[in-house]
Amino acid sequence: MTTLGTPLSPHATKVMLLGSGELGKEVLIALQRLGVETIAVDRYDNAPGQQVAHHARTITMSDPAQLKALIEAERPHLVVPEIEAIATPMLEELEAAGTVRVIPTARAARLTMDREGIRVLAAETLGLPTSPYKFCNSLQELQAAIDSGIGYPCIVKPVMSSSGKGQSKIDGPADVQKAWDYAMAGGRVSHGRVIVEGFIDFDYEITQLTVRSVGADGQIATSFCDPIGHVQVSGDYVESWQPHPMHPAALEKSRQIAKAVTDNLGGQGLFGVELFVKGQDVWFSEVSPRPHDTGLVTLCTQHQSEFELHARAILGLPVDTGLRNPGASAVIYGGVEAQGIVFDGVEEALRVPDTDLRLFGKPESFAKRRMGVALARAADVDTARRNAKLAASKVKPRKA
Repeated sequence: MTTLGTPLSPHATKVMLLGSGELGKEVLIALQRLGVETIAVDRYDNAPGQQVAHHARTITMSDPAQLKALIEAERPHLVVPEIEAIATPMLEELEAAGTVRVIPTARAARLTMDREGIRVLAAETLGLPTSPYKFCNSLQELQAAIDSGIGYPCIVKPVMSSSGKGQSKIDGPADVQKAWDYAMAGGRVSHGRVIVEGFIDFDYEITQLTVRSVGADGQIATSFCDPIGHVQVSGDYVESWQPHPMHPAALEKSRQIAKAVTDNLGGQGLFGVELFVKGQDVWFSEVSPRPHDTGLVTLCTQHQSEFELHARAILGLPVDTGLRNPGASAVIYGGVEAQGIVFDGVEEALRVPDTDLRLFGKPESFAKRRMGVALARAADVDTARRNAKLAASKVKPRKA
């Protein structure tokens, strides 16, 4: 039985998020609705999640000493990694010592923080279908990997990055140097190491949100949300919708792959499993042991959003992955490089039927930084996608 305390009392249930961007902010709100005391940690002050949490802390989360000192000082019941750039070996050490419980587990956080750990697990340990791949430590190794079998076109990504940073497609020899340089600039930590993947001629990509939660019998149960389709540009999500139509056999394979990966990672919580699909064939791409950016659409489609599902699952509470209605999301980029921007066109955006907005409150804007998202619900996905993109287009960020 789960017992929840009262925030800011000696009996509080305390949860610390490591990473407090727009996804972390929604998790924090979901936790607060359940009476949880929240601690939002990020590398910069006034991150979106820090604006709504009970406590805000700013540290370098990839620094083991800083991370250990903060966790030992705050003594949260749960530590929830929301980004990749974290000193995960320290999380493993603290978890092994019984200092804290890491969501879903410290091992899962370590394996999924870089593409190498999770790709080796999926392809070599679990034997799941993936694109052909090699890891490379230099420009010369990258060229050799392409020449010796990966071929053109191919995709190059830093072993550790998020939201498509440092990712590019190579169409021929002239692109190799540029792709290497871009990967080195885009990685969260300068490893000097990339993964190069053979290009799969897929029909579409999906995100299969997968939840490991405590069932009525006290055992861990796996449940699935309806598949989410999405459009990516340079590896960064710009639009998503739910449900994405799939052949029943492809949907079944997607869920088998998602369950195999998440069973191995273990623990409790929501996972975002990315998959390539062509006809009835499915390939594993990546997994995040946390809410996924493409899953922002669930704020307007599901009875419980991916953030509510994550909050409930990590607390040991029942979950409901049911779809309420079709819907879509469309990203609102900053468009400008400035501090403390303002947004015009919000009223016009919200006049689009059955739409909503989330403006994230990030203190600094970049041209390609995600500053908000438009959400639209409708009787069908096509209408929802049109309305989400229309609403997003009406929001005009600018310098104050």
